[in-house]
Amino acid sequence: MTDEIQVEREGAVAELVLNRPRKLNAVTPAMAAEIERLAREFDRDDSVHAILLRGAGDKAFCAGSDLNALAEYATAWKFRNRIEYATAIRNMRKPVVAALHGWVLGGGAEMALSADIRIMARSAKLGFPEVTRGWVGGGGASQMLPRLIGYGQAMKLLLSGEPIDASEALRLGIVEEVVEDGGEVERARALCRLFASYSPVAVESVKAAVRMSMNATLSAGITYENEMNVLCFSAGDHMEGINAFREKREAAFER
Repeated sequence: MTDEIQVEREGAVAELVLNRPRKLNAVTPAMAAEIERLAREFDRDDSVHAILLRGAGDKAFCAGSDLNALAEYATAWKFRNRIEYATAIRNMRKPVVAALHGWVLGGGAEMALSADIRIMARSAKLGFPEVTRGWVGGGGASQMLPRLIGYGQAMKLLLSGEPIDASEALRLGIVEEVVEDGGEVERARALCRLFASYSPVAVESVKAAVRMSMNATLSAGITYENEMNVLCFSAGDHMEGINAFREKREAAFER
């Protein structure tokens, strides 16, 4: 465990906090291992229904991997077999909302892409500077960005290495909302609370079906969606939704 990754809980919402503000929350191998451990723990914990991802301090969500730590890998093979923290975020079955402020760079931007929804502070800056250092990002930017914003726009960001502001990130479709500085965490919390109030089976099924759409043909994806719907009905939560509709009240799903 490391103090540079912290967890806060509010009901069914877990907050994963990057807590290395003096280094712009740059991720070390020890931090990556803790992120991976917590991601697996959250997925197994039935009391966690949604995850908020944020960075401590006022300067950065995350500036990516700690470059000094990257230089410590003895061989390229050891680097190949590192823990990839953005992938750990992307592999979570439960919904993840990222609250972005300050600098969102490199692996930090890849973590943001790996979340399901991104809320960005108006003054924040996002970029993928890896090419300026002599390498390509290893956390999914070259794969996720084209799916989000198209080939040409992805190439412009990845080949230039230049950061963009929040308004441009919103225009391109990299983030879902831009809010005034200081409001990004509470807005992300509000979304997490909303998702956590629904049937966890339904929420995870929505995520699974949408993620499948990024890798499957239309017909295969629709078939998969139907199977997720059958799973929801077999879990039984649908009856609370039907009864709440009939009784003109909010549904109260068991947690």
